[in-house]
Amino acid sequence: MTLRRIVLMRHGQTEYNLDGRMQGHLDTKLTEQGQAQAAAAAPVLAEIPLDRIVSSDLSRAHETALAVAASVGLPVTTDVRLRETHLGDWQGSTTREIEEDSPGAIGAWRADPRWTPPGGESRVDVVARSMPLVDELDAEFAADPDARAVLLVAHGGMIAGLTCGLLDLPESSWPVIGGMGNAKWAVVARRDDHPRWRLSGYNIGA
Repeated sequence: MTLRRIVLMRHGQTEYNLDGRMQGHLDTKLTEQGQAQAAAAAPVLAEIPLDRIVSSDLSRAHETALAVAASVGLPVTTDVRLRETHLGDWQGSTTREIEEDSPGAIGAWRADPRWTPPGGESRVDVVARSMPLVDELDAEFAADPDARAVLLVAHGGMIAGLTCGLLDLPESSWPVIGGMGNAKWAVVARRDDHPRWRLSGYNIGA
């Protein structure tokens, strides 16, 4: 076991973030502020000895990853499994609009990781599609004698779910892992004598 640290970074600000709109799989781009957030985070993350950068293929995450990569000196690969939760019919709407159409739906969605927006996927679904990527990275580095660290650049909902999956939390506890600010990150780590992933930090920023 030589994959010792995973850094999970959320993309910088987008116009949809500013407007409070659900993005999901919609391919939105960073605002100028979002680009500045990514640029500010880059030198901080460059202090971590990273060995790989993998990003969601959606533009807002990929742009953020490229900003970090420029400081770290690593290439960026993309993986569709790091996309945000598909929010189905909710994509493009604000929470207020959703509540007007379906009172109580937002609360139910936040409280139950198996609750699925119409036409979308649940947080459990997101973890099921993203965990295999970690397993593949784990297998790739398994024979490497050096401790390795990877940066995954993705989305708030995906990161919250994947963090819960990596920590092997019971689903009833998943809502305790809350949202993450733009261009902030979480860190999970482990040791040879304690092979389970442990949360080292959450919502860390530049």
